[in-house]
Amino acid sequence: MSTRSERHTVPLSLLLKRELDNERIERPEIVHGQASQSKKGEDFTLLKTECQRVVGDGISTYSVFGLFDGHNGSAAAIYSKENLLNNVLGAIPSDLNRDEWVAALPRALVAGFVKTDKDFQEQAQRSGTTVTFVIIEGWVITVASVGDSRCILEPAEGGIYYLSADHRLDCNEEERERITSSGGEVGRLNTGGGAEIGPLRCWPGGLCLSRSIGDMDVGEFIVPVPYVKQVKLSTAGGRLIISSDGVWDALTAETAFDCCREMPVDAAAAQIVKEALQAKGLRDDTTCIVIDILPQQKLVAPLPAPKKLGKGVFKSMFRRKSSESSSHVDKEYIEPDVMEELFEEGSAMLSERLDTKYPLCNMFRLFTCAVCQVEMKPGEGVSIHYGSSNPGRLRPWDGPFLCLSCQEKKEAMEGKRSSGDIVVEVTSHLSAISIF
Repeated sequence: MSTRSERHTVPLSLLLKRELDNERIERPEIVHGQASQSKKGEDFTLLKTECQRVVGDGISTYSVFGLFDGHNGSAAAIYSKENLLNNVLGAIPSDLNRDEWVAALPRALVAGFVKTDKDFQEQAQRSGTTVTFVIIEGWVITVASVGDSRCILEPAEGGIYYLSADHRLDCNEEERERITSSGGEVGRLNTGGGAEIGPLRCWPGGLCLSRSIGDMDVGEFIVPVPYVKQVKLSTAGGRLIISSDGVWDALTAETAFDCCREMPVDAAAAQIVKEALQAKGLRDDTTCIVIDILPQQKLVAPLPAPKKLGKGVFKSMFRRKSSESSSHVDKEYIEPDVMEELFEEGSAMLSERLDTKYPLCNMFRLFTCAVCQVEMKPGEGVSIHYGSSNPGRLRPWDGPFLCLSCQEKKEAMEGKRSSGDIVVEVTSHLSAISIF
């Protein structure tokens, strides 16, 4: 008869195997490939795997993929490729654990996009760029986008999901209304005889997009505030396709996935570009990145058997996780059997995107601008909620805070002040809205 201590003895080899299996479940294998055909030379990509950050006594890794489709020159695309990631990381506190870091990404992406745009416009360059920016940490995918490049996902369970928004004026009525209410005009090119041709554009400038980085000649109601979506894959993984509009002008999402199914990532990206060129020809820069997020090779992770998709199945496959619980770790969060939506927000209003309703309420430091991260002296900060249309919910002296320069940009984007005006109203009311 065995003793109690003998019954509870676990061999060291078994413990090590369990730890290794847990690591494999927690950390997928990420492989990527890209292909492109150049017409103007204004598409640029950022591909960074195995990025590292210190977490407690260990190291956490993540991957970053960006697609920058420039217009009116390549300066904005190049600048964004070189600076956006650092601006996003600069908006995240350095002492966060892994789950807090993931929860902080949506707000950090907004701050990073706006800072990149603000800094670039100080160079007086007139080019602009769309941006689709993807950060993968474990099984969590966070996507931020402005413009008309797209990121689409096919999880192992099936279905196709858009992780980016389309900011073309032709197809986004809400954005058209936002621009006109902010002082811009939306219309087509007039040939002079009364006939209108081409896509809807924003005037002045004639840009057919409502959001971008750069484009200072169009007016700041063309905003850099990104749509952000965050999902958590099941441990069966999935495939991402990130492409510029040269692909999406020619192919549907379904066609893009179907034409490269079962192909390795490099061949898949090349095949998508080939299909797009065969359909429309080389009318624009055409770039594609394909990313497979897979279980570790030695981990046995059979795909679930195919099911008939009845009513409510898609909803359960892609259910939203409440913001109150997305920063907490529980059994369902660690090993979900289906893909989950953790976060989605597309508002162009900074006061909504940077406020304290998100899980990590103390993300922005009291004496630091929430956008540009500049250190501010007591009395210099302006609440992000100053001038809010809903003052009953949030008081104007609640943080986060902006420096005067970023407050000016915020109000220009909201149509309250053109970007060239001097900030007089803000400084005159500073004593009433500052708490430090």
